[in-house]
Parts: sequence; C-alpha cells; structure tokens
Amino acid sequence: MRKFSQFALLAAVFAGLAASAFAAEQKIALFNLRKAFDRYYKTIQSNASMDQEVTEVQKELDQMVANEKKHENEWRQLIDKAYDQAVSAEERDKGKKAAEQKYAELENDKQAIADYDRRAALRLNEKKRQRRDDIVKEILGVVTAHAKAGGYTLVLDPSGESANMAPVVLYSNGQDDLTDSIIAELNAAAPPGSLDLKTNTPSLSSTNNLLNVAPPLK
Repeated sequence: MRKFSQFALLAAVFAGLAASAFAAEQKIALFNLRKAFDRYYKTIQSNASMDQEVTEVQKELDQMVANEKKHENEWRQLIDKAYDQAVSAEERDKGKKAAEQKYAELENDKQAIADYDRRAALRLNEKKRQRRDDIVKEILGVVTAHAKAGGYTLVLDPSGESANMAPVVLYSNGQDDLTDSIIAELNAAAPPGSLDLKTNTPSLSSTNNLLNVAPPLK
C-alpha cells in the first residue's frame, strides 16, 4: 500500500510538471473581433450602402401603399354610390359591380405590398449576411497572420459570450492585446472620410414596415 502511494505521489508530481511545462510553452493573445468589425472601414461603408438600399426599398413601398390608399378611397366612393337611394336601381347595380372590381384591385394591392416587402427583406438580409461573412473572414485572415508572425499559440476573443452569457475571457491584464494594432492595419488603406460615415442600418424583417432599427451587420 505504501509503495502504491509513492507511485501515486510521483505520478501527480510528474503530471503537475507536465502541465506547468505546457502552460509555459503557451503564448496567448487577445483580439476583440466585435470592436475590430465595428471600426473597420469596410464595415462602415457596407452599412452606409445598406442604408441607401433600404431607403430605396422604402420609397417603393411608400408608393405602393399610397396607391393602395387611393384605390381604397375609390372603393369607398363606389360603395356609397351603390347604396345611394337617390339614384336609380340600375345605377346602384352598376355601382355594386364597380365596387366589386375595385375591391379586387385593393386585395391585389395588399398582396403585392406583402410580396414585395417579403422579397426585399430576404434579398437585403442575404446581402447583409454575405457582406458580414466576407468581412469577418478577411479580419480573421489578418489575425491569423499576426498570430503566426508573433509566435502565438492561441488567440482569444474577449467579446465572445459563454453558454451562461458571461464573457469567454473572464480576466485579462491587457497584455498581448492585438486589437488596436490590427484595426490600424485594416484601416491603413481606408479612403479619406470613410471612417467618419454615420450609419443606421435597419433590421430587414419581413413586415410592412421594413425600416426597423437594429445593430448594423452583426
């Protein structure tokens, strides 16, 4: 029994030494992907472009809604004529038929608005997703190059969240944070004024009001 205890103690010592050696070999850096993404000039430009596209979609929707309202008013006038006792029965019958036709137009208007809104939301959401993925891929490529050049074995993102909604990186003394240097490299080729753009990218949900505000490209 005593001999077994000695072996167990030696195994624990060796395990501790191995873990210490492994830790000593690690070189860990931090990189805040969200911060870099938000401050990258291509993200800012993309958000501004999305703002413009959504504005154009909203203009088209506004025109379609205006036409719908016009047809609704015409339908109501025909309904009034169809039940106007001051005119002949023949005229009332004509009014009823005209009202039925106008109501069919009105229903078509509503369906067209819903279809256009849905298609536009899907198209713009897909474009936003693709742009986001492309930008993230580009940023991660730069991070990988920095990590390899600096001899880092691991790069952690403090902006990520764990399953408990807590930050993945619970503590850091701020050393070996690559974020600002990589942001500077990413924006080295930024066109003049591109970092000053102010955007308010909408959420592209499939509703009759396309311009609901949400965080840009996240």
